[in-house]
Amino acid sequence: MAVRLLTVALLGAASLDGAHGASQQVRNVMNPIRKVVTLLQAMQTKVAEEGEKEHDLYEKFMCYCKTGGGDLSASISSDETKVPAVQSEIEASEGKLTQAKADLTQAQVDRSAAEAAMSEATALREKEAATHAGSKAEYDANIGAITQAVAALEKGATGSFLQTQTAQVLRNLASDGKVDMMDADRQDLVAFLSEGSEYSPQSGQVTGILKQLGDEMSKDLADITATEEAALKNYEALMVAKKKEIAALSKTIELKTAQIGELGVSIVEMKNDLSDTEAALIENQKLIAALESSCKTKTQEWELRQKTRADELVALADT
Repeated sequence: MAVRLLTVALLGAASLDGAHGASQQVRNVMNPIRKVVTLLQAMQTKVAEEGEKEHDLYEKFMCYCKTGGGDLSASISSDETKVPAVQSEIEASEGKLTQAKADLTQAQVDRSAAEAAMSEATALREKEAATHAGSKAEYDANIGAITQAVAALEKGATGSFLQTQTAQVLRNLASDGKVDMMDADRQDLVAFLSEGSEYSPQSGQVTGILKQLGDEMSKDLADITATEEAALKNYEALMVAKKKEIAALSKTIELKTAQIGELGVSIVEMKNDLSDTEAALIENQKLIAALESSCKTKTQEWELRQKTRADELVALADT
């Protein structure tokens, strides 16, 4: 309508110009019409050019709608896949962390128990060794006294022997009841040690008693020595085993402590990553919704603009 009004106005102006002199009317009658036609053609060209420019801008915008929307959709899809995956990894890592802490606690308890066992075994070993040393010293003293007594009896030096400290050892041995021997033998031995140099015909009998007693004591000494050696061997084996156990447990404690630290850091990092991903997902969902709305509006505007421009070109062409 605006184009038609503009055309009428131009034609009216051309008619007024034609009213000038008769001589000019013939020459110039066509000029105003030509001007109007030229102007209308120029307007058509301009409208067409503007339409092409707007079309290019629209195509670029729609390209952005497609590429930008595609990028956002891809990012959203990636984040939607990533969120549950990271959540699963966090749960798995937290499970590992709980187990690692339990393993660490158990290893610490086991190591403490192994160390306590070593301390207890060492204390028992020291006690057993001290007991054995006392028993061995007593056996050695008694066996030595018996050996000297037998030698004195066999040499006939009984009187001088009974005056020695060694004879006193035998007296204590015969009277304290610690030695397992027949009462008759004990009585003969006590009588021998009490008679002094007046001892005579009983020497052979007493010598036999002393030799038997010495043999029994030597056997008992051999038995307690074997028991001590076995106890010492068992103790040493226990110490070797416990040291290996403690070394292994210490290594476990070291590894579990490091694992707990690494898992703790990893879980924090994954939680931060999850938080960032969830935030990005929400933001991208908002952006793609806004982009889709904007692109839809732009399409509607473009369709309306195309219709209006087409109408203008038709009007210019029909004038």
